[in-house]
Amino acid sequence: MQYAADEVRRDLKYLTLLAREFPNIASASSEIINLQAILKLPKGTEHFMSDLHGEAEAFTHIMNNASGVIKEKVDRVLGPAVPEAQRAEFATLIYYPARKLDELKARQTDLDGWYRQTLYRLIDVCRVVSSKHTRSFVRKRLPRDYAYILDELLHAHFEDHDKEFYYDQILASIIDIGRADDFIEALCALIKNLAVFKLHLLGDIFDRGPRPDLILEQLMAHHSVDIQWGNHDVVWMGAAAGSPLCIATVLRTTLAYNNLEALEDGYGINLRPLALFAESEYKDCDVHHFYPHVDESRGPYHRGELARVARMHKAITLLMLKLECRVIDRNPDFELEGRDFLRRIDYGAGTVLVEGKRYPLLDDDFPTVDPADPARMTPAEQEVMDALCRSFTESEKLQRHVRFLYAKGGIYHMENGNLLFHGAVPLTESGGFAVATFEKHGYAGRALMDYCDERARRAFFAPEGSEARRSGCDFLWYLWCGRLSPLYGRDKMTTFERLFVADPATHTEQSNPYYRFVNDTRMDRAILAEFGLDQTHCHIVNGHVPVRAIEGETPLKGAGRMIRIDGGFCRAYHEKTGIAGYTLVYNSRGLSLRAHQPFETMEKAIRENLDIVSSVDVFETTEKRMLVADTDEGRRLAGNVQDLKLLVAAYRMGLVKEKN
Repeated sequence: MQYAADEVRRDLKYLTLLAREFPNIASASSEIINLQAILKLPKGTEHFMSDLHGEAEAFTHIMNNASGVIKEKVDRVLGPAVPEAQRAEFATLIYYPARKLDELKARQTDLDGWYRQTLYRLIDVCRVVSSKHTRSFVRKRLPRDYAYILDELLHAHFEDHDKEFYYDQILASIIDIGRADDFIEALCALIKNLAVFKLHLLGDIFDRGPRPDLILEQLMAHHSVDIQWGNHDVVWMGAAAGSPLCIATVLRTTLAYNNLEALEDGYGINLRPLALFAESEYKDCDVHHFYPHVDESRGPYHRGELARVARMHKAITLLMLKLECRVIDRNPDFELEGRDFLRRIDYGAGTVLVEGKRYPLLDDDFPTVDPADPARMTPAEQEVMDALCRSFTESEKLQRHVRFLYAKGGIYHMENGNLLFHGAVPLTESGGFAVATFEKHGYAGRALMDYCDERARRAFFAPEGSEARRSGCDFLWYLWCGRLSPLYGRDKMTTFERLFVADPATHTEQSNPYYRFVNDTRMDRAILAEFGLDQTHCHIVNGHVPVRAIEGETPLKGAGRMIRIDGGFCRAYHEKTGIAGYTLVYNSRGLSLRAHQPFETMEKAIRENLDIVSSVDVFETTEKRMLVADTDEGRRLAGNVQDLKLLVAAYRMGLVKEKN
């Protein structure tokens, strides 16, 4: 392509900056060739997951098997000549090499022969998963100790008999010097690294399950990940930012599920001040409504320990309700009038006003509440809250994880024709975009999502002690439970009613009309158009609401334009859904849903070579295999190619001087 001098001069300032990275024609031309080669590669595999809810073992397994992608590669490489049981065993070795090797080695009569066969098979699988990437991309991911050897082996041509002898000698040397186990582990890690190009996580990493911190550690080690915040995530983000209400909310949820491991072992949060306070102030208090939900498979549980948790649960719940009154008072635009329940109680009669109707309280034993000023914290409560705030804001691990959530996350994300978000785009009863008014401005549709993202960031990045920071923290709590929160998607959160009111009619949380319009293709098109996406070929992907497969519900909505992939990882959902939810895989051939059976334990998966992919539904294929050039990243790279060609022209015209 020929460029006119005027055209080059127009971008001369930018080209001068670009020349710092590519200082001469040779380096710029080399990068053009490299980028054009990348554009011709098959599109990388994208892996979509949602609603992990702290189930670190199940998450680890899904990451290790890439929702069945790696087993598909194993089946392709080994073929039907190798029995299914052996292929499953080999796949398990890739998932958990450090824990599977000893068992497999103990069964071998010819260990060196087994090593050689296993290494060749792993190299073959690795060659298949690396075929979508440039040699440069693969080299950057090779383990340092074996980078040269692996580079040689992965790009070998085994039809050459001399080469075959050469590579066999390499493997024989690895085995002879006792490095075969390390080499197998390195190969397995590389296979898992290369199998998925990008991971999309659609929210709710936290709560219910025992170790969200372990999930985040894995995500931080992943080479390419984006996160769409869920409502359970933002309340933890608010807690890390120092919001007393978000801290109380996190603690209440954690105690309600007896999940102290996440706080104490995961993040080093000191619960002793709360425990001592609860033992002192709630020692003789009625707490039978506050006993935690327990997963018997993680037991056994001591009754006395559960009673201690129940007292802490009630103590933090009343603290939370007091703090809610304050946040509701200073944020009238949240439209939460009437949900300051401690002020709606008739303490003499033992009743509460809920949406204009009085109900008897299930529990009216409130030892720390002053009926004359219900929202006022006692000095002891204030002391406990101050200690908890210090513990959350001083947790190095929690702060590091929340910074990562902000860096890699947001309210929504668009990539390769897919609109990703956790919950909903709030709608009206008639199907229009609902208008939410905050800070004297109305927001709807995409503008609402953008506003939510901007205000959520104030909580962590505005100066400490500033009004902007407090405003951001309050808003993170609104995103957790507010009526028009795109992360929550319901009219109210009935925590108070479920704990204190017997009438089940008060426990109902009405879903936003968005969920009633999910099968209306006109609405799907309107949402896609709102975000500037093609209405015929693009998709909406979200989580948040479990798919009740046991009742025949499908994750595909709106003629396949909308896909709901609530992972269903949380064990509490399994009886309602019948499965452990869905993940989504988008490769160069099209889109496929992966349905998963409940995960029992990692130990059982390793021992019995169990996988948790139960079925694969390829529901949309492309007319031709997608290349990198067809993706958003490809369009960015194509733009880089044009910039580099312009730079080469500038060098040739002498407008930019080459450097050695």
